[in-house]
Amino acid sequence: MNKITILFKKAFTPITIMVIPHSNRKPFNLKIPSVGIFVSILLWFIGTVYVFSIAVDTFEYYRMKDKLSYYSSQFLEMKATMAALKKADAEFRRLFSLGSKEKVLENVNTSDSGTLDIEALKQQIAKTVENVSAIKIYLSQQRDLYKATPKGWPLTGAVTSYYGKREHPKTGAEDFHTGMDISAAVGNPVTATADGIVSFSGWSGGSGNLVVLEHGFGYSTFYAHNKMNIVNVGDKVKRGDVVSYAGSTGNTTGPHLHYEIWKNGNSVNPQPFIEGRS
Repeated sequence: MNKITILFKKAFTPITIMVIPHSNRKPFNLKIPSVGIFVSILLWFIGTVYVFSIAVDTFEYYRMKDKLSYYSSQFLEMKATMAALKKADAEFRRLFSLGSKEKVLENVNTSDSGTLDIEALKQQIAKTVENVSAIKIYLSQQRDLYKATPKGWPLTGAVTSYYGKREHPKTGAEDFHTGMDISAAVGNPVTATADGIVSFSGWSGGSGNLVVLEHGFGYSTFYAHNKMNIVNVGDKVKRGDVVSYAGSTGNTTGPHLHYEIWKNGNSVNPQPFIEGRS
């Protein structure tokens, strides 16, 4: 009897669970295969991780929504202030168009309606300018973070090896794959997945022709085994710019791109970034 048959029998060996009701009903037994319990636990774990990720995304969405709502209210206040200024400007222009001091004094409206409290107006303008500056800074930070965060595929192809533990394709030993391998025909263009600057472009041992980009906010991306790099150290690139052409240089079993994302000095799984769930 081979090992696979033994493992198969062990996986489907039933486990009996006794259920004892609190009522007067008799206890009864449930027989569940061992693999069924393992699958249930695995599905519960996956569901929990998924729900947690959704909760984090929802929290970030509402936090940004609250900020934008606050800034929107500040814009409405600014709009009201500008309307008051335009009304006062129109009134002053009407009065000064009368041509003489006497006519101005005869036509000026001295009621409280439509008058301006200059000190209050100055304070409101200062507050508005401060709020506009805060809005610009916030939106600038969000834009820069968006541009620096890797997103999408670096090239079109099928994933042949995912991030995480795997059996090494050459040695057969278990190792940890710090990136994602994407198959591609030799010469297919490889594109930057975020705005950045080239920090390395050249030969790097088993990685072959390698391009490394720094994006800011702790993000770096690596593009290995290229047939040819077309960027140089110090070049600035935008998301979607071609940085190299796919190949099989270095330690490979065939043409593909080895793609890595690093955050704050540690490798992370590229898949959520490729799928837009980062």
